Amino acid sequence: MTAGSVAVRTAEPGTATVAVRAAAAEWLRLRTVRTTWWCLLAAAVTIVGMGATAAYDEAGGDGSGGLVPATFAGEFGVLPGQFALLVLALLAVTPEYATGGIGPTLQWTPRRGVLLAVRIAVPVAAATAAGVLLALAADVAAVLIDPDLTLGAGELAGSLGRIAAVLAAGSALAVGTGLLLRSTAGALATVFLLQLVLPFLLPAFGARWMADLGELLPGSATVWTLLGEPDMTATQATLLLLGWSAAALAAGGWSLLRRDAA
Repeated sequence: MTAGSVAVRTAEPGTATVAVRAAAAEWLRLRTVRTTWWCLLAAAVTIVGMGATAAYDEAGGDGSGGLVPATFAGEFGVLPGQFALLVLALLAVTPEYATGGIGPTLQWTPRRGVLLAVRIAVPVAAATAAGVLLALAADVAAVLIDPDLTLGAGELAGSLGRIAAVLAAGSALAVGTGLLLRSTAGALATVFLLQLVLPFLLPAFGARWMADLGELLPGSATVWTLLGEPDMTATQATLLLLGWSAAALAAGGWSLLRRDAA
């Protein structure tokens, strides 16, 4: 360097700029893989199909139950259809560990806190938005199938709000579990056990303590939020959904921030 030369230092981009770029990259990766669209197709078939089936059953009844809101179709469909969306969210974070792609990702976005934030936000937002739209489609289909069903603005807003809460909490649980275990198979098994298998299996054994344990799982809170079962309060269901998703995100966040990439 000569005496008259001046060293020029390129300014590093701010946190907001890095976050926007990382979010754009995550969204690009999410929408350009075939598994995302297969998961969305499975969710659409399940949510709208199950909702339409429930509407047909309601239309075939004797009509003695009074006015019935059409929102039951979306809620009934989301209960099984949510698992396709949880798989979508989980697959947004686990495959890179199997392929070794997590190394280049951390080189491109070395600020792990920013990467963690967008890696949680993008798949959770995508899965939640897709599920809400599909539930709305199921509600509209139910009204077309059975015009006697009601679809008021208040009923619709409340139903879609509950569905959004369930899907956001479940997707966060899936993402956190995937980041912690770094294994697609292991994370899928864990999420399915917590959300589907154990909440229904444990009470079947007949032991009171096992039934009580089953009611502490996130799947039980999901069922209550959507269908009003099993017997618990709104506060208990909310705390279960928030607690499990927060614990999973805390554990998964620790894994991404503190553990080696390999």
